[in-house]
Amino acid sequence: MAKQLVLIGGGHAHMETLAALPDFIGRGHAVTVVAPSPYHYYSGMGPGMLAGTYQPEDIRFATKRQVEERGGFFVLGRVVRINPLAKTVHLEDGASLPYDVLSCNAGSFVPLVVPVAGSGGPVFTVKPIEELLVARRQLLELAKAGRPRVAVVGGGPSAVEIAGNAWRLLRDAGADQPAIRIFAGTRLLGRVPKPVRRRASASLTSRGIEIIEAVHVREIRDGKVRLDAAADYPADFVFLALGIKPAALFADSGLPVGPDGGLLVNEYLQSPAHPEIFGGGDCIHFAPRPLDKVGVYAVRQNPVLRHNLLAALEGGALRTFEPGGDYLLIYNLGDDTGIFCKRGLVFGGRPAFWIKDYIDRRFMRRFQAL
Repeated sequence: MAKQLVLIGGGHAHMETLAALPDFIGRGHAVTVVAPSPYHYYSGMGPGMLAGTYQPEDIRFATKRQVEERGGFFVLGRVVRINPLAKTVHLEDGASLPYDVLSCNAGSFVPLVVPVAGSGGPVFTVKPIEELLVARRQLLELAKAGRPRVAVVGGGPSAVEIAGNAWRLLRDAGADQPAIRIFAGTRLLGRVPKPVRRRASASLTSRGIEIIEAVHVREIRDGKVRLDAAADYPADFVFLALGIKPAALFADSGLPVGPDGGLLVNEYLQSPAHPEIFGGGDCIHFAPRPLDKVGVYAVRQNPVLRHNLLAALEGGALRTFEPGGDYLLIYNLGDDTGIFCKRGLVFGGRPAFWIKDYIDRRFMRRFQAL
């Protein structure tokens, strides 16, 4: 008997399932994909899009077109609740969809842990990635009027890449010395190897980007970044890069979640409480061991999710997900250089960026070709 498969999101963990839609549909199953945009943007190339190194079409997948050309149904909308007893998902517009098997790749968001109040310049979170297009346009408008003061709040890799690529954007727009400050909290890149931190700090400071450490941002109010130390810094434009959290959808739906609020899944990427619900990517908490919020795990989950979703529809055996070992990290510093880090090997410069650019473009070509 044909069954209903619903996918929440068209992100990295669902790529192979989307590619295999003809197989699902050819077996008589109906597949519906719900996503808030017709496109899915690749976060690893987002800072480069901010700088202008990449155009939007370089870093996005045409999810809606891919689904519909393969015989699936695409619903433009945002899922706000899952009812596991009725086996329905509920959308922001009031619509609901039934499912027999559900897979969640709902992504993550940047929590607004810093209060924003009063008047002042634009404040952008670094996700969703497509909002960086709006940020780019507004920064360019500010650059026409002078030398905009840009604040990046956060001390992780995202803050480093955003600051470096904002510098590139403004420099290319004619600002010889863009005024950019990173408010890094305790320490810039405090959780990465020291050689990476040293290289990143040296690259940013050599371009006049100021790194402020050992203090925390208390609030953003009336065009100023206010610190715990009672100091105020004027800012015409603010990026918030304060880490990411899983979508609140699962906790709001009363589903079992991990400490970070992500959908709790077992070694099969399956909810232990509701075996017809699966998930992957940033929105899950992997019960066997916590996983870093990096795209490599979503990519590694692809074949397991594809297999297990079909197995769940047809009563087959499930496969276990093995996260694998160490993974490659390469930072895009915005000046055609990068920092490469894997298994203790760290190097920087143009070769590091060339490797990242090659890997990212190859990944995009693979799935865009579908």
